[in-house]
Amino acid sequence: MSTQTRSTETVAARQPITERPVLPDVTVADPAPLGLAAFALTTFVLSLANANVWVTAAGAAVALALAYGGTVQLLAGMWEFKRNNTFGATAFSSYGGFWISFFFLVHILKVADHNAIGAYLLGWTIFTAYMTIAALRVSGAVTAVFVLLTITFLLLTIGELRHGPGAALNNWTKAGGWVGIATAAAAWYASFAGVVNSTFKRSLLPVYPLES
Repeated sequence: MSTQTRSTETVAARQPITERPVLPDVTVADPAPLGLAAFALTTFVLSLANANVWVTAAGAAVALALAYGGTVQLLAGMWEFKRNNTFGATAFSSYGGFWISFFFLVHILKVADHNAIGAYLLGWTIFTAYMTIAALRVSGAVTAVFVLLTITFLLLTIGELRHGPGAALNNWTKAGGWVGIATAAAAWYASFAGVVNSTFKRSLLPVYPLES
């Protein structure tokens, strides 16, 4: 081996190793419309019960919480990790976990303590509030979903903490149900726009991107 070759190898060995930026894997279809659809339908059905529009819908919401809002949304979150989307991965995985835990809370454990449920909802209110800040860099459509969801969780939290023994649905819970229906509508729109725009290969439905 020549002196020049050894010198070149020594210099190369001393060069700092820099990591290449990780680019999204575009070979994986965008899972966001699926995650939003799963979240929207489950939220809509439960909110019908909370708003006292269709009380028996709560049973269907429990089934959706495990299969669609929970499992399918959790899968969407895992696919967002593959696409290097931290916001989407955190949001869909977390709310998938929310719906699965909701299934166990009301169907398996049958927790009836309103203070316990209130603490549970308060934690999700806090999480949703700080995710709303991050959503301000995603799109207007997604931001609308998170703003409405934060209000929904807050109203439901207050409703549980003010719920007396044996009391019927209070106005806080009903209000949370109505805002929940609006949340579902916003999530469905964002999902619809994602599917339509991807299928037609052009922006037919605006989502109002907020990235700089």
